[in-house]
Amino acid sequence: MEPRTDSATDAVAARLATRRTRSLLRCGALAGPIFIAVVVIQMATREGFDLARHPISLLAAGHGGWVQAANFVLAGVLAFTSAFGIARAIPTGPGRRWAPLLVGVFGVGLVIGGVFPAGAALGFPPGTPDGIPSEVEFPAVLHAVAPPIAFTAIVIAALVVGRRLATEDRRVAAGLTIAVAVIGYALSLPFGPAASIRLFIGIALVFGWLTWWTSSLARSAGAADLSR
Repeated sequence: MEPRTDSATDAVAARLATRRTRSLLRCGALAGPIFIAVVVIQMATREGFDLARHPISLLAAGHGGWVQAANFVLAGVLAFTSAFGIARAIPTGPGRRWAPLLVGVFGVGLVIGGVFPAGAALGFPPGTPDGIPSEVEFPAVLHAVAPPIAFTAIVIAALVVGRRLATEDRRVAAGLTIAVAVIGYALSLPFGPAASIRLFIGIALVFGWLTWWTSSLARSAGAADLSR
């Protein structure tokens, strides 16, 4: 048997690196669908929960709240993991530093939001007084800060990626990406009617964008691998 040449060894290493990159990117693609699916199931099964009154963070309160807390953590870990795949997939060009960093911040914020869940409020779980408690515990304070920072990070990431797509002359993708960022942020503003419903739609929108983008990067990496 002839010894493997250096070029053949390099090709194998490149293929393995591509597969690792695609696996990391798929974590980002899965984060949103899993998070939204678990939230929807809980909204349908948790007694007393009303999206018109209650933000989805309150699902982490009371009996069974561990499900939503774990949901935050899992989505955060998947998003954070995908940041490494993004960094590998776009080593050059606009957004090469900021896009993975902001997606990583998004993931960390979600993890913190799960480790430090929201407290009972607004009549949920059933038996909880209406309104916001006069005394808010420390975990709820952290939860009130971390997820909004995470959401802001992913919105800015979408703007950064939108600019990158524009420089690649992918105008439709760039326009849609920027639209997702602007609309998602507008929906998340905590005032006006149906704030909790708007926030949930905004979260689903940006998670859907992250799924699309990381899947797109994974497909591009796979196509490059096949061309070798």
